[in-house]
Amino acid sequence: MSAAAVADPGRRMRLTLVGLVVSSLAFALMQTLLIPALPVLQRDLGTSGQWITWTVTVYLLTGSVVTPLFGRLGDQYGKVRMTVVSLAVFLVGSLGAMVSWDVASLIVFRGVQGVGAAVFPLAYAIIRDEFPEERWSTAMGGVSATLGVGGGLGIVGAGLILDHGSWRWLFALSAAIGLAALVMVWRFIPESPVRTPSRVDVPGALLLSGALIALLVALTEGQPRGWGSPFIVGLFVAAAVLLAAWVRVESRVADPMVDLRMLARRAVLFTNLTAALSGFALYATWVLLPTFYQLPATLPPELRPLADYGFGTSVTVAGLWMLPTSLAIIVSGPVAGLLGRRLGARLPLAAGMVLLAIGAAGIALWHGGPLVTALSFTVCGVGIGFAFASMPRLIVGAVRPTETAVATGMNNVVRTVGGVVGAQVAAVLLAAHHVGGTAVPGETGFVLAFWVSVAGALAGAVAALLVPRGRPAAPVAATPPRPLAAAAPRGA
Repeated sequence: MSAAAVADPGRRMRLTLVGLVVSSLAFALMQTLLIPALPVLQRDLGTSGQWITWTVTVYLLTGSVVTPLFGRLGDQYGKVRMTVVSLAVFLVGSLGAMVSWDVASLIVFRGVQGVGAAVFPLAYAIIRDEFPEERWSTAMGGVSATLGVGGGLGIVGAGLILDHGSWRWLFALSAAIGLAALVMVWRFIPESPVRTPSRVDVPGALLLSGALIALLVALTEGQPRGWGSPFIVGLFVAAAVLLAAWVRVESRVADPMVDLRMLARRAVLFTNLTAALSGFALYATWVLLPTFYQLPATLPPELRPLADYGFGTSVTVAGLWMLPTSLAIIVSGPVAGLLGRRLGARLPLAAGMVLLAIGAAGIALWHGGPLVTALSFTVCGVGIGFAFASMPRLIVGAVRPTETAVATGMNNVVRTVGGVVGAQVAAVLLAAHHVGGTAVPGETGFVLAFWVSVAGALAGAVAALLVPRGRPAAPVAATPPRPLAAAAPRGA
């Protein structure tokens, strides 16, 4: 990069934002890119359906565990440094998954890939450190939009790749995006001087990680194993015990991994509650729509007459019908940021949850054709764009600069947990409503799940309105962002 470019703060901010968006997209894309390929993976690797689903579950588990940990390490040792580490580990996982020789190796490498989840809280913290405050909302909205965009593009991209090549190209694509993100972050984003001088809270990290693993495994395995089975009940008990021990440890150590007083601030508390409800409402609908679009074509010929709903599409076509939702998230995320600059992020957050409820209600009421269903889901996309863009801005405005990464990391964790709960509630409703004693899911199960999504979104809107107006009372002022031209990017 030339010296003139280095001295141009506007160009530096654009390059920084592009690098962060690409980094976030690398992880978000792999959340859904593998899901359409699961039947192909099961056949090619000669394994069971239960084991192959762990290639998705372990990605979620690792991401949830490392997000607060890397957030804390970023606050301590440098956000850009930890972003580079996260992307490098993600790249190794992508390359390993591409050459996996059996299901066990694929699960291991998918777990390694999950470390890429740390890019989200680190990206929000970098934006706070490197951008002027009036640009926080729009920049964070752009990064947040990748969560929805990656989900939509993943389904379409997977269908196209599987139609024309091997599933291994899915991981080749993720490796290419991860490498591009790694180079951009290392090359263009200067390290922030905002640090937290403290030691790593190893007991807190281990207890929180154990609690999250036990909780998420129980939630994801509860449906196939039985919610009342000793294994699942034991996991829930373990999660509760570990979480209680974590709270006890964090309230007593001098340098906690997560400051519980920070989580108890009203702005943080109700934003996190809204995050959990937004994940619940979104995934109660999102996880069912691809199946709904493909029915009855995915059923055996003798069972297809029992499903008098659905649109009989392929995976690729189902993804294309859902693609407008991703486009809506791309647009609505930055728009929410602009509104947040003028009105505060609280109102766009509440509006986003209301729009999510309206869209889900539209699907529940009018799902007789793919177009009207896609239009309703696009309304959901606008709502998700608003909500996901507003939450990090509210969190960042309520915490100190040295708490930014870990605070936004915890916000991502509770949203993930909410999403898993929503997906499992939807699965339970679907399993409870089959047609005539067969394995064919009944339309009633889908409709009930969509209405549950509506209820969750409306509850999220109420939680959003409980976020304090204006600036929080907590002491959040501190280091002003340094001028972007003050430090040259690496390699300049």
